[in-house]
Amino acid sequence: MDDMDFIELDGVEKVFDVRRRTGFMRRERREVRAVDGISFRVPRGEMVGYIGPNGAGKSTTIKMLTGILTPSGGRLRVAGIDPSRQRTKLAHRIGVVFGQRTTLWWDLPLRDSYRLMHRMYRIPDSRYRENLDRCVELLDLGALLDVPVRQLSLGQRMRGDIAAALLHDPEVLYLDEPTIGLDVVSKAKVREFLRDLNAERSTTVLLTTHDLTDIEQLCKRVMVIDHGRLVYDGALAGLHEVGESERTLVVDLERELPPIELGSEPSVRVVKVEGPRQWLAFPAAVSAAPLVARIAADYPLVDLSVREPDIESVIAKMYVTDSRV
Repeated sequence: MDDMDFIELDGVEKVFDVRRRTGFMRRERREVRAVDGISFRVPRGEMVGYIGPNGAGKSTTIKMLTGILTPSGGRLRVAGIDPSRQRTKLAHRIGVVFGQRTTLWWDLPLRDSYRLMHRMYRIPDSRYRENLDRCVELLDLGALLDVPVRQLSLGQRMRGDIAAALLHDPEVLYLDEPTIGLDVVSKAKVREFLRDLNAERSTTVLLTTHDLTDIEQLCKRVMVIDHGRLVYDGALAGLHEVGESERTLVVDLERELPPIELGSEPSVRVVKVEGPRQWLAFPAAVSAAPLVARIAADYPLVDLSVREPDIESVIAKMYVTDSRV
């Protein structure tokens, strides 16, 4: 197995048979192509964002990568292993966090869930203690270890699930919305934890999320899936260009003024004026620094902030463009 092809998919398909009632004693059968001929490679140690709207095929892809589902066609390998044929062998090399679904035991304290995983994965005692201590410290789980999982908030459980997925030192980590339900501080801690994990242990990470900040801070590469097809695979900046997305510069002036004019910047436009506050839209792939410098030099500036585009909007524009081709 080549480290450049640590995860490899060649023309992978997944087709489901769906039956629905069309009348008394009558049912209609049709095929739903959840994944439609996807091919990509992920080298060992890379962190990749895998994004798309609900129903695009992200979860189906992840379930095939873990061996939960068997592909209807194509070839799929993870660390040289066929997931559907060698699921038990692969389980010792991967970690999974499935968003709203916990891998923890609902009625047991968090600590007992971890002890069970210690036995299930046959983790050496010293390694288990080291990994658990590190996760507890960095994910701030100390006060939660004796709390039953059912009493944890979504954000607390998510942190607990991330720790559980890492106790056995997986080579590959699949994360589905790992920062959902977390406050700003907790999100920052989880992101820092994942960056350190990737840097120190070369853990390969496949991340699905609707939070563009997760992608920006963790992944140099992003893949976009739509209706089971891969429609983009490349750098985040390129995604913004393809999706023609825009960032918003919120400018607070000392007093109410006419809309800001930047004649030499035709791609920048004022979209809203409310008293001394103005909202300017500009291409997401363009640096905000020159724009900020111009405004600061020509206008009585009090404060400003940059708002990132919502990833759903970026992808939606990509799909509209794609459908017109």
